[in-house]
Amino acid sequence: MKRSKCLLIAGVIGTLYLIYLISYFAGGLSSASGSTEVVGKGIATALVTPHMICVGIAVIFNWLGWALKARWAALVAGILYAVSIVMMFIYAMFVVIEMILCFIGFAKMKPEAKV
Repeated sequence: MKRSKCLLIAGVIGTLYLIYLISYFAGGLSSASGSTEVVGKGIATALVTPHMICVGIAVIFNWLGWALKARWAALVAGILYAVSIVMMFIYAMFVVIEMILCFIGFAKMKPEAKV
C-alpha cells in the first residue's frame, strides 16, 4: 500500500504553519519594549496558545498517519485540525486545507483488517 499524498501535503503545510506560529508569537514576545506592549503581546499569545497546541498535536498525528499508513492517525489529525479552527476561528484559513486533506487521506486509505 502506498503512502497518502494528501497526508504528505497536509503534513508539510501544517509543519510550515506551526513553525510560522511559534516563530511569530515567540519573536513578538522577545521584541516587545514597553511594559504595556509586553502585556498586550502576552495576552495575544495566551489567546492563540490553545490553537497552537491543537495544530502541533494535529501535525504529529498527521505525520504518524503518513509514516505508519495508519488510518486512525489521519482521522485524529483531521479532527484536531477542525478543533484548532474552533479554538481560533480567525486563523481558520490557515488550517482548513490541512483538515480537508487529512479527511480525504483518511477516506482513501483502506480499512485495517479486524483481528
